[in-house]
Amino acid sequence: MRRVILAFILLLPTMAFATSGGIELQHADNDISDKASLQAGAKLFVNYCMGCHSAQYVRFSRMGKDLGLSDDELIENLMFSTEKVGETMTIAMDPDEAKRWFGVTPPDLSVIARARGVDWLYTYLLTFYLDPSRPWGVNNLVFKDVGMPHVLWEQQGWQKPVYGTVTDDEGKSHQVIKSLELVNSADEAKADQYKKDVRDLVNFLDYMGEPAKLERKSLGWKVMLFLFVFLIFAYLLKKEYWRDIH
Repeated sequence: MRRVILAFILLLPTMAFATSGGIELQHADNDISDKASLQAGAKLFVNYCMGCHSAQYVRFSRMGKDLGLSDDELIENLMFSTEKVGETMTIAMDPDEAKRWFGVTPPDLSVIARARGVDWLYTYLLTFYLDPSRPWGVNNLVFKDVGMPHVLWEQQGWQKPVYGTVTDDEGKSHQVIKSLELVNSADEAKADQYKKDVRDLVNFLDYMGEPAKLERKSLGWKVMLFLFVFLIFAYLLKKEYWRDIH
């Protein structure tokens, strides 16, 4: 049994590398306690993602409470598809029509950060590149033949692949994508800001996957402090009980 567990642990890095399409994932370095980042990410989500993707397990009211937003701020800035703050973050798009347009129904993103991981999402959003062979004209390094258009291209600028030659074990040469570069070098400043925006968006997706994580983390140190104080009293009580025996 120990050998099986050890083998699984050793395979974890390989499994993560495989799910990333064979490229090294970039680190999101997100912080769900940063409310300003979460608010910025929420704004990006409702403006660019909720046209096709829902978050049906998250309520606007819960999000507003966690992010420090009043009901009026929610309605004015984040609620475009519903009228009541107690409703969930659903969309009006018909699933059958979405499947006809995109080939597959866009998934609900409530727990996408838990399913994919924040580093995967961060890298995914940064690695769209031009590919005329695809229906939407773009492809992605970590999600080959992606069916989603690059909806944030205006914030990032278009990227193109830089190819290099590699030789496989059989001695055959292949052209592979070594890196991505901006089509227009004037977009560099915009691309730098885009990385910050993507980090905010991924931060919000991470929050949506487990809204209670904010409360759980803030409660964790209090529980540890309680257990430490309890340990002191338990030790003193133990000494008191055992004093007469010795």
